[in-house]
Amino acid sequence: MEDFTGQVVVVTGATRGIGRAVTEAFLEKGATVIGIYAGNVAAAAALQQDCTEAGQRLQLHKCDVSNYSEVSALFQLIEEEFDVIDILVSNAGIRRDGVLAMLKEEDWRRVIDVNLTGSYTMAKFGVNLMLKKRYGRIIFVTSPMGHLGFAGQANYAASKAGQVGMMKSLAKETAKRKITVNCVSPGFIATDFIADLTESQMKEYKKLVPAKRFGAPEEVADAVLFLAGSRSAYITGSVLEITGGL
Repeated sequence: MEDFTGQVVVVTGATRGIGRAVTEAFLEKGATVIGIYAGNVAAAAALQQDCTEAGQRLQLHKCDVSNYSEVSALFQLIEEEFDVIDILVSNAGIRRDGVLAMLKEEDWRRVIDVNLTGSYTMAKFGVNLMLKKRYGRIIFVTSPMGHLGFAGQANYAASKAGQVGMMKSLAKETAKRKITVNCVSPGFIATDFIADLTESQMKEYKKLVPAKRFGAPEEVADAVLFLAGSRSAYITGSVLEITGGL
């Protein structure tokens, strides 16, 4: 893994699970990380405490990524302090499962708003700062559910499929400006995102995975850092699956 000293990275969903692993990995490689979290103050405080050695290279901001005005204000602050950003990792995501026939409208809308609209808002403002430098790396954290689909996850699957379509379009819009846009697509990763699964569900899902285990957040972070680096300059419009063969 290359050194990211001097680079400015924005990570959404930065304080837990995959987002935390990505944040810590970039900090370890010398980057300045602007971590975005939705509202879990305890998780943000724990990350800040655990990363005290990073000092001012870790900045945490509370922001609803689905709220256009909040994201606009956030990027105004980022531009005032840093002028440009180098890397955006759009990782924030939620699940509100339910079979489609019984799915509440608010559960459909909230999942789409956070997972898909949140990716749009972050990418819109992020890419404009990258255009000033004519360089950047945008990585969306999507899911194989976008093309596999699971019963009870129509809203989640739709949001993740939408991310991939948006990524492919944005990649074509920005390639000539040396901005790459890709997705990482983690399968079952051992985080609190799947902590609500029952023990029997865990066993059944592990049976689906050829590797016969769930992945670790650090394994996803390694893939993100690869796509964020200079050696991936000719990779854009792609989806890197991290699924154990799912």
